[in-house]
Amino acid sequence: MEIKNLMLFRLGLLILALNGVSSATLSPTGINYEVVALMAIKLNLRDPYNVLENWDSNSVDPCSWRMVTCTADGYVSALGLPSQSLSGTLSTSIGNLSYLQSVLLQNNAISGSIPATIGKLEKLGTLDLSNNTFSGEIPASLGDLKNLNYLRLNNNSLTGACPESLSKIGGLSLVDLSFNNLSGSLPKISARTFKVVGNPLICGPKASNNCSAFFPEPLSLPPDGLKAQSDSGSKGHHVAVAFGASFGAAFFIILFMGLLVWWRYRRNQQIFFDVNDNIHGRPALDWTRRKRISLGTARGLVYLHEQCDPKIIHRDVKAANILLDEDFEAVVGDFGLAKLLDHRDSHVTTAVRGTVGHIAPEYLSTGQSSEKTDVFGFGILLLELITGQKALDFGRAANQKGVMLDWVKKLHQDGKLSLLVDKDLKGNFDRIELEEMVQVALLCTQFNPLHRPRMSEVLRMLEGDGLAEKWEASQMIKTPKLRSCDNDNPPQRYSDFIEESSLVLEAMELSGPR
Repeated sequence: MEIKNLMLFRLGLLILALNGVSSATLSPTGINYEVVALMAIKLNLRDPYNVLENWDSNSVDPCSWRMVTCTADGYVSALGLPSQSLSGTLSTSIGNLSYLQSVLLQNNAISGSIPATIGKLEKLGTLDLSNNTFSGEIPASLGDLKNLNYLRLNNNSLTGACPESLSKIGGLSLVDLSFNNLSGSLPKISARTFKVVGNPLICGPKASNNCSAFFPEPLSLPPDGLKAQSDSGSKGHHVAVAFGASFGAAFFIILFMGLLVWWRYRRNQQIFFDVNDNIHGRPALDWTRRKRISLGTARGLVYLHEQCDPKIIHRDVKAANILLDEDFEAVVGDFGLAKLLDHRDSHVTTAVRGTVGHIAPEYLSTGQSSEKTDVFGFGILLLELITGQKALDFGRAANQKGVMLDWVKKLHQDGKLSLLVDKDLKGNFDRIELEEMVQVALLCTQFNPLHRPRMSEVLRMLEGDGLAEKWEASQMIKTPKLRSCDNDNPPQRYSDFIEESSLVLEAMELSGPR
C-alpha cells in the first residue's frame, strides 16, 4: 500500500511539473499565446506547398510543428521558413513570440512592411528577411534588439533612411541592407560587415556630411584600365563608360558607377584579380576566398541583369574583369563592352565583342547577345577560379587550346574532379563545394542558352538552394558530344600535374575601339 501511495505521489509531482512548463505560455483561459501568434503568422501567409499544414490552432504545444524550434523549457526559440515560396505579409503577432532567438524567412516572396513589433523580441540574435519583397521603412524599433548579431534585409524594396537606432546595437557581426531603395545618411553602425551596395541614394555617414551618393561598400562597376597600383602617386585616371540607346537614367547609372570607381581608385582600395597571378603581390587565394569571389560576382551580375533600369548585359565576364577590395569582396569591372538591354530589339550586332574562351557559342555564331551570354561567361569564370587558369591557358599541348570546358566535363563524368583544382591550394578545398561549383559551371555553359539558368538562379544554387533539382533536370537534356581530351597531357596548373608550361597565351580581345 505504501509503495502504491509513493508511486501516486511521484506521478502527481510529474503532472504538476509538466503542467508548469505548458502553462508558462497559457492564458488564464488555457490559450497558448505562442500558438495564437504562430497561427496569425500562418493566416497572413500564402503557402502553396503546404509546409505549414501541421500548424493546428487546436494544439497547445507548437514545438512539434514543422519549421518551429523550441527551447528545453518549451518556448518557441526559432522560426525557420527559408526558400518555401511563401507570399503574403508578415503578421505583427510575431512580436508576441518573446523567446525567439532566430527568424529565418529569406528567399520567399513576402511583401508589406516589416512589423515594428519585432523590436519587442529581446532575445533575438538572427533576423534574416532577405530576398523577399518587403517595402516601407526599416522599423526604428530594431535598434531595441540588444542581442542582435546578424541582420539581413538585403534584396527587398525597402525605402527611407537607415534608422539611427541601429547604431546602438553593440554586438552586430553582419548588417546587410544591400539592393533596396534606401536613401539619406548612414548612421555609424559598429558591425564588422556592413553592406549597403545597390542603394544609389545612400549618402555617407552623418559625421562626414558627405551626401554625394558614395557609400562605404559601393558596387563599383569600373571600366578597364583602373588597375590598382602600388605607387599611390599615379595621377592617371581613365573612365570608360558604355553608352547605349537609352540616355537619361542609363547615362546616370553608368556615369555614377564610373565615378565610384575613380573614387575607390584614388583611395587605392581596389586590386585586380587575375587567375594567372592570383592577386598581384599577394599569396594565392584560398578556397574560401575563391568561393566568396564567385558569390560576389554572381550578385553583381544579378544586379545588372535584374535590378538595373535599364538592364545591362556585360558581355565580357572573365576573371581579369573582377576586382577585389581590401576584404576580398568582388566587384564587376570593365564596362567597355557593356550593352543596355532593350527587349524591343533583337540584340544582334555585326561585331562580336568579348574574350575568346568566354564567348557563348550563340553569340559567336549569330551575333545575338542576351543575359544568357553573361551566364556562359560566368560559368567559365567559375572554372577559372577552380583551376587557377585562364580559359585560353588551359594546357601545354597545342590540341588543348580552348577546350577547358570539354576537359571539365570529361573529368566530371569520370569522377576525377580533384584533378581540376589549382595545385597552389595544396589540397585545401571543400570537396562537396567543388562538386557543387563544377555543376553550377556546367549548367551555366550549356550549349543552348534556353537551358542555362538566370543569374538569380545561379546565385541561389551557389548559396545551396535548388542545385540538385536543376542538375537532375539538365541530365535529361541531350548535349553535343564531347571532343576527346588527351589524358596523357593534362594542364600544368591542376593538382598532381606537371609544372612546366610550353604554351603561354594571352586572351584575345574581339572588341572594337572603345
